[in-house]
Order: sequence, then C-alpha cells, then structure tokens
Amino acid sequence: MSVICLEVHQSIRHAVSQLGTEDTSRNIVEIIFQSSWLKKQAPICKIDRILKVHNTQKTKTKFEDYRECIKNKASKLSKKYPRCIADGNELLRFHCTTIKCSLGLHGSTNLCDSIPQCSVCSIIRDGFKTDKNGRIVTMATSGRAHDNAKISLDDERRAMLLCRVIAGRVKRNQDSVEEYDSVAGTAGVYSNLDELFVFNPKAILPCFVVIYRG
Repeated sequence: MSVICLEVHQSIRHAVSQLGTEDTSRNIVEIIFQSSWLKKQAPICKIDRILKVHNTQKTKTKFEDYRECIKNKASKLSKKYPRCIADGNELLRFHCTTIKCSLGLHGSTNLCDSIPQCSVCSIIRDGFKTDKNGRIVTMATSGRAHDNAKISLDDERRAMLLCRVIAGRVKRNQDSVEEYDSVAGTAGVYSNLDELFVFNPKAILPCFVVIYRG
C-alpha cells in the first residue's frame, strides 16, 4: 500500500477514537468544555461522548510548517512579538459545527460519507474551509462557540471541536498594523479574544470532539 493510500485510509477509517471515563484526557476536555460554557442556565447540556482526533502526519506537518512560517516572519520584524517567536502564538480554541452521523459511537473510528451535511467529518477529513470572506472563526469559550454556530434549532446534537490554533500577530479593532495573521472580533466578558478569525486553514488543528445535546 502506498504512502498516499495509507494516509487516506487513516484519515477516513481511523480518524477518531472514543475516550473512556477513566481517561485523563477525557476528564480534562470535559472540564475545559463545561467550565467555559459561561451560561447561567443549568444543566448546560448532555455530553454523549468525547473523541480524540487522530490527525494524519500530513495534516500535522502542515500545521507545524505554518507555525514555523509565523515564527520566522515574527523574528524578522523590528517590533518583537515574543509569543509569535516562541510558538507562533498558539491558542486553544472552540469551533461548533453539525454532526449527522454516529461518529465514534460504540468504538467506531471511521468518518461518514454525508458530507457536506455532516460538517464535523468534513473538517476532520479535509480541514477547515474559509467562509465567503476568506476567514475561519474560532471562539475562546464553548458557550460562545455554541451560540455562534449557524445550526438549525432542529439539530439537537452538535459537535464541539477543541482546536489548537496558531494565531500569530493578532489585529485588534484599534490597531493600525498593516501586517497581521489573524483578526480579533468582538471582545467578551472573559476574554479580549472571544472571537478570532484566521485566514489559513493550516492554522487550525482539531484535537478533540465533544458530541453533545444542548
């Protein structure tokens, strides 16, 4: 089997694995998800399962290459950006999207063929797609990501992606900088980067999926 075929096989047939209740990673992801919901009503939602995303080596290499590109650009600027030089200004962010299949259920590891209706499988397989303005939005909190998602109210189940994001140099509203790698949207009560737009799909690496009803 060729390297390309192996990559395709892994990206579709071994894309995710369900984390058990005894798994430390699952407990951490659940805490991050619930503690950043920041909504007054309770209970916030019902978590069906939490999955770990097994990104292909090709996907991980693209992410790391993008990081190096951001670091190299930052190191050549007269104004210093310590976080960009150190790690590309990596952040942990949320993105909420649709799920139309039984991804990860009963130990299943493969993606479905319901694209584009099942956006979570599309993202894991092919990466994020930019919107009509050439941007991809991620949020600082799970609650804002839930509210921001353009999902029909009829869709009870949702998929919350917990992602590593290379933000690089962030342009805020009041900034007059000409060069930047991402743009801050509306500021929230708990974060001045509540909403963040990146322009390159390589800047986002999905790591975990929380499938929930809310």
